[in-house]
Amino acid sequence: EATASTSCSPSHKAENDISNDPSAKVATILIEGPDRKGIVAAFAQLLYGHGANIIDAEQHTDVELDRFFQRIVFDYASIHTDRISLSNGISEVCHRFHMTHSINWGESKKKICIFVSKYDHVIWELLLRHKSGELPCDITLIISNHDELRHVAGHFGVRYEVFPITKDNKRQQEDKEIALMKSLGVNLVVLARYMQIITDEFCRQYRHATINIHHSFLPAFVGAKPYHRAHARGVKLVGATAHYATESLDEGPIIEQDVARITHRNTVEDLLAKGRVLEREVLLRAVKAHLEDRIVVYENKCVVFGT
Repeated sequence: EATASTSCSPSHKAENDISNDPSAKVATILIEGPDRKGIVAAFAQLLYGHGANIIDAEQHTDVELDRFFQRIVFDYASIHTDRISLSNGISEVCHRFHMTHSINWGESKKKICIFVSKYDHVIWELLLRHKSGELPCDITLIISNHDELRHVAGHFGVRYEVFPITKDNKRQQEDKEIALMKSLGVNLVVLARYMQIITDEFCRQYRHATINIHHSFLPAFVGAKPYHRAHARGVKLVGATAHYATESLDEGPIIEQDVARITHRNTVEDLLAKGRVLEREVLLRAVKAHLEDRIVVYENKCVVFGT
């Protein structure tokens, strides 16, 4: 269908405008499969035939793997069939082209649980942006292994639960955390500088639905006080990486990254300040992309539409 990322979108502003229209019913389809001729046309004809209005469409082809990806946002408020018929039609087209797909009918907001420890810069950013309406979700719960940030949750009226973690009780405490999140319908976990390594079982329970943020120096400095060691080495860049947490520590599919320039004039405190800004912004963009169904994960990497 294409040899690069392409878009026939009028604009993401138009998508947001229609999403805010109370009369609209906006759904999003994510499609993945082998690249073949006619995929784009087949989905466009299907949606048109049912009376749906395509608001935004973007596609990408991984030429090396011969894989095709597409994201379609459409308004189905005026369809002249019904949603079951449309769903069956989508499944039929996907079957014909050997594609897999997921669809979000936009009936409810995703529910987030934020994990924190003692650093507060990232959680403040998420909560403030949510309060201003920039994150289309419900922040249902905040979980921590410390009590220090309870006042932040209280400021925004978000439930805050503490699960103290030790080497001996980590697995048992995680079971309790997972059970609580499942009972509340949480479908996205955000590790907002949560200073614990989550277990493989946790990653499996929220596969491709747990987003982590951490520094990403070039070259990398692993372990304690990375900014101090980076400063001692005279790095010229600091960065931040947001990725899905997997069983392989800090090696999950990367969603978003950014960097800031460093000079010989910058102190350790300057590096730390720049790092905090990057962590806030990068995590926010990654969470927003997930909430807006703009990510397809494959081969341990991500296609992130709308960037």
